[in-house]
Amino acid sequence: MRKLILTLSNKHQVFLRYLLVLNTIILIVFMLPRETQFNYTYKVGKPWVYESIIAPFDFAINKSEEEINKEKAERLKSIHPFYRINDLAEDQKIIQFKNELSQVAERMPAYAGANARNIAIQEETGTEILMEIFDKGIILVDDQFPPGSDGLISVLVNNVVSDRNVKDFYTIQSASEYIRSELTVNREADKNLLGPLLENALTHNIVYDEKATSQWTNQALESVSLSRGLVQTGESVILKGEVVDRDKYQKLESLKAELKNQEFAGNSKWMMKLGQFILVSIILSMLMIFLASFRKDIFEDNMRLLLLMLLILMVTGMFMWARKINFFDIYIVPVCILPIIVRAFYDTRVALFVHILTLMILGFEAPNGFEYVFIQTIAGMVAIFSIVSMSRRSQFFISVIMIFLTYVVCFIGISIIHEANFKTIDWLNMKWFLGNAVITLFAFPMIYIFEKAFGFLSDVSLMELSDTNTRLLRELAFKAPGTFQHSMQVANLAEAAVQKVGGNPLLVRAGALYHDIGKADMPLYFIENQSTQVNPHDELSFEESARIIRSHVIRGIEKAKKHNLPEQLIDFIRTHHGNMRLQYFYQSFLKTFPDVIPDEEQFRYQGPLPFSKETAVLMMADSVEAASRSLKNTSREAIDGLVESIISYQIEQSQFINSPITLKDISDIKRIFKRMLMSMYHARIEYPH
Repeated sequence: MRKLILTLSNKHQVFLRYLLVLNTIILIVFMLPRETQFNYTYKVGKPWVYESIIAPFDFAINKSEEEINKEKAERLKSIHPFYRINDLAEDQKIIQFKNELSQVAERMPAYAGANARNIAIQEETGTEILMEIFDKGIILVDDQFPPGSDGLISVLVNNVVSDRNVKDFYTIQSASEYIRSELTVNREADKNLLGPLLENALTHNIVYDEKATSQWTNQALESVSLSRGLVQTGESVILKGEVVDRDKYQKLESLKAELKNQEFAGNSKWMMKLGQFILVSIILSMLMIFLASFRKDIFEDNMRLLLLMLLILMVTGMFMWARKINFFDIYIVPVCILPIIVRAFYDTRVALFVHILTLMILGFEAPNGFEYVFIQTIAGMVAIFSIVSMSRRSQFFISVIMIFLTYVVCFIGISIIHEANFKTIDWLNMKWFLGNAVITLFAFPMIYIFEKAFGFLSDVSLMELSDTNTRLLRELAFKAPGTFQHSMQVANLAEAAVQKVGGNPLLVRAGALYHDIGKADMPLYFIENQSTQVNPHDELSFEESARIIRSHVIRGIEKAKKHNLPEQLIDFIRTHHGNMRLQYFYQSFLKTFPDVIPDEEQFRYQGPLPFSKETAVLMMADSVEAASRSLKNTSREAIDGLVESIISYQIEQSQFINSPITLKDISDIKRIFKRMLMSMYHARIEYPH
């Protein structure tokens, strides 16, 4: 046990690495659905290319959405609007009529004194007419839900429903006509007195009942059966080679829906999860093998590995959430955010590999899995290729437009394959692709967030840091213009070389621009900034001069930290001289004091040695460019000899033993340096006369 604990403590980074991957696998498996998968691709009119399917259990055949909507439309046609009788309206209007009649009669001499009996006759006549009208009913037809072509409505009286024709009722106009006709026939009725009063007493007592209509409509729609027929256990759903007609298509859709609704329980549930665990483990194992084989720097860096795992979990989680709520189309999930962010922090190969492996996980749940994985793979490739050489922020917008166009073209191609008709393409799907493209723009702020959270350096930040208008570079250009020009030339040389041998051109360019910022504190002690014949080293000892020259590395590190430069750029300042010896001052000391043994440490840089391709290339470019300034003869042969001698000396001094650079890389770097220096100094081949 003690030995095991000791082993784990010595290899805790390795233990954490595999624990991280294991936790990622468990979280992905937890997000995957617990129902049986039914990821077949099928269309009406196409043959079934898979093995025959036999019903594993009894299940109902669901009606298609078109069938359900048609039945609901038929039900709606048979539903009559509901109306109710307002009994209070009749009583209130009769009382109103009597009161108004009394008031009018008091002002009329014909109904005063002995003629008072006449008013009772008029009241009785008017009341009978009103009661007849209200008993038949005055209807107010609702414009929102008018009667059907048959004119029927449902009248609700004491919770009893009866169907009546709307023509059986009065309207205000027809009721007024009835009053006038009745007053004309009745000889005792005073037309002039009763007519206005009775018409004024008319009101609707058959009114639309919205609540009852809505309840009845909902009940009718809910009563529409969602299924038709039953497929029994062991019955054939579809046989291999059969053409998928509408009936078989609906059976397949019904089986798919039933399987999705059935969650496994007990042992079946755990067996389901075991299968998912095995498959996800295989996928992430491929990622780990890839990183261990081709990007060991990422494989051994737990923070960089953590970011990859988080990105995979983020995209997988978004997809599974969208699939679960079934509210959005799955194509709105911005899967291409993954390769864009990975490319910003890693490289093209890692971005493409991670994207493809993540799509394999999503393919477990994606409907029409092959089509989905195909479209997303092509879109991811386009996203990666569009930002492969990041130089402007506008490339993000160009990339998003290209992703959108890729979705559209792939979707059109697949639709034509399925339908063999350009007119049947569902153009409304383009809104999901457009939404996807817009959401993908959030990759830009997410890169910034991950950058700050993990302390990484993205290409976007490198572009900003490479801007010569930054405070540090402006200070260098003002105080040490010679050093600034030297840094610019070194940046050009190093960037071209790294593009050839593989590496991050933006990183090496930014590192080259800042590698000598320490010279800004004492610029005149460096020959490239001396514009007069006065050399301050003439008044110093060789040891003191060497100390001042060596100090620009320490000063540069301090200045970089003060201005919060990323550690990745500070590494270029630390390593650009390695532990090389200051040959000029060392040899000058030996010539001046031949009998004294010098302390060599006083004439050496403190290191460390370059540890990456980028830092190694910068060391070569820095030395070559500085030495080329002292060339009096800038012929092809002179430049060739200079480059060969300087880089060979650095190799002899074991400056590149910690960097993953090969002899072939060095050969390519030399060739690029020679070509660029000859272009800079306009060296020409001498042709025979």
